[in-house]
Amino acid sequence: MSQIPALALEGVSVTFVARNAKDARYTAVKDTTLRVAPGEFVSVVGPTGCGKSTLLNVAAGLLEPSAGCVKVFGEELVGLNRKAGYLFQTEALMPWRTALENVTAGLEFRGLSPGQANAEAEDWLGRVGLAGHGHRYPHQLSGGMRKRVALAQTLILNPQIILMDEPFSALDIQTRQLMENELLELWSVDRKSVVFITHDLEEAISLSDRVVVLSAGPETRPIGEYEIDLPRPRDVAEIRLTPRFIELHTSIWHAMKDEVLKGYARTRIQ
Repeated sequence: MSQIPALALEGVSVTFVARNAKDARYTAVKDTTLRVAPGEFVSVVGPTGCGKSTLLNVAAGLLEPSAGCVKVFGEELVGLNRKAGYLFQTEALMPWRTALENVTAGLEFRGLSPGQANAEAEDWLGRVGLAGHGHRYPHQLSGGMRKRVALAQTLILNPQIILMDEPFSALDIQTRQLMENELLELWSVDRKSVVFITHDLEEAISLSDRVVVLSAGPETRPIGEYEIDLPRPRDVAEIRLTPRFIELHTSIWHAMKDEVLKGYARTRIQ
């Protein structure tokens, strides 16, 4: 990778100290290096509980690594990653604010006037297919609509890096595929760098330029990287029927299968 990565995790390890056991330590991630180029869409897959979200929290500056460092466009990260937007698995919408007010929140914190913030939020609600729904509260919206609000809430701040932690996992399959296609359409406009965490290999291949496979925990680490050479633009449902998709899925699943079984065995023992 000749250009400076938008995001680089260099030799990162994360060790937690147990609260109730003196000096007991658990190393979730060990000596992991992950680099994401400007404009690249990278998905990270691995067994449940292997440390995918831990890596994302490190990238966001929410968690300091025990070893190694994080660099953002070549500069070492100190504190929060101000160049990144984070779309969580669980919704972070404020229930007492309307959809429009949720989307304007970040702009308000940045000091924009209410008029300008509202205008930009209305524009983003339109981009995510929610024009005319800005007056509704989160409890008045479907799960897919709430995800659209959260997506607008993140993208309106124009982050250079987008961190996504299984954002569509709670949706039904039809809504999920609609949201995946909408995400790709929005991303294709200015191609931000994306790190997308998912346990769904089909989702990872459908969306990404590259898929990184993690080992089962503890001490998880990358065990494979796969370039996804499927043509863009993509329809996530149609692309899964192509011979090349099936070939990629077979290859990556072969690398993942043993790790998934290890992870499953450990959860049964616990």
